Amino acid sequence: MAGKPKLHYFNGRGRMESIRWLLASAGVEFEEKFIDTPEDLDKLKNDGHLMFLQVPMVEIDGMKMVQTRAILNYIATKYNLYGKDIKERALIDMYTEGMADLNDMILMLPMCPPDQKEAKIAQIKEKTTNRYLPVFEKVLKSHGQDYLVGNRLSRADIQLVELLYYVEEVDPSLMANFPLLKALKTRVSNLPTVKKFLQPGSQRKPPISEESLEKAKKIFRIQ
Repeated sequence: MAGKPKLHYFNGRGRMESIRWLLASAGVEFEEKFIDTPEDLDKLKNDGHLMFLQVPMVEIDGMKMVQTRAILNYIATKYNLYGKDIKERALIDMYTEGMADLNDMILMLPMCPPDQKEAKIAQIKEKTTNRYLPVFEKVLKSHGQDYLVGNRLSRADIQLVELLYYVEEVDPSLMANFPLLKALKTRVSNLPTVKKFLQPGSQRKPPISEESLEKAKKIFRIQ
């Protein structure tokens, strides 16, 4: 029997959090090996475990996988969260790539210089309400089904709900005009595996603190 997937990353959201969400939603227990120092990261690099000298890295099924999208694709395929055919997978890919654009904007917000932060938040709010959320509200309205693709749970729903939690952290009012998205968030959040992941004490990570951000910058040698 294969062991639990092992996630190598620092103790924060970053680019690993979507992987945590997807594994947890699939009901898969996983271990985390936190990178706490620059030397920890150097060791992974020097041991040849990081193909492109970057994390996230996930040990799963005898592989040491890197590149976030590749890892997400593998997990989604393995646990039947990637549609029933090539057309459904194409839709899921389109939707999740769009989500990634907004997710990246929110993810990088803590790195924004203080004098630019207000403008960056305004940009995120504008794109959230005018570009991204209307797309997914329209998809749900167009077919009247519970989930984005094929009327069953997929990685697209899980990644969208993860993103909606981040949107609410930026400004809860951004969700006000999207009733179908609010319903999707409630629906997915109430699935037993997701509900467990949302409980205090789970492996879900909180918004990054100033202290954690400084630690991450040291680990990754970001000036």
